[in-house]
Amino acid sequence: MNTPVRHQSPGWWHRNWKWFVPMLAAVLLTLFVAAMLAFMSAIFGMIKSSDAYQHSLQQAQRSPAAIAALGEPMKPGWLVMGNINVNGPSGDANLQIPLTGPKASGDLFVEAEKSAGEWSYQTLVLQLDNGGRRIDLLEEEAAAP
Repeated sequence: MNTPVRHQSPGWWHRNWKWFVPMLAAVLLTLFVAAMLAFMSAIFGMIKSSDAYQHSLQQAQRSPAAIAALGEPMKPGWLVMGNINVNGPSGDANLQIPLTGPKASGDLFVEAEKSAGEWSYQTLVLQLDNGGRRIDLLEEEAAAP
């Protein structure tokens, strides 16, 4: 006597892998991108909250030559490059801060050292994008009465 052959229906994985694998890859990629953006945001936030960044930005925004070149309001860009190392009362900073205004844009270059809790600036130069003119903010500050 022949017994009828029963066909088992394929399992969940066999039926659904074609949509599940790309969906899983998309979710993992989204999580990775979100983690990288959060990491970069934290790094830029730490740099932008530093004394060296804040002081440099204020110097540029108060500089008559920088105001004449870029216009007001002068705003910092998102992508700050460089590094800041602070260990208690000492440290150093090397930054490139993009600045834009209604007239032009440029980069503020900062080199500073922190000693005994005070920052001293070796370089504070605004380099304009159009023509590459450089404005030395330290010289301007020293020449002010």
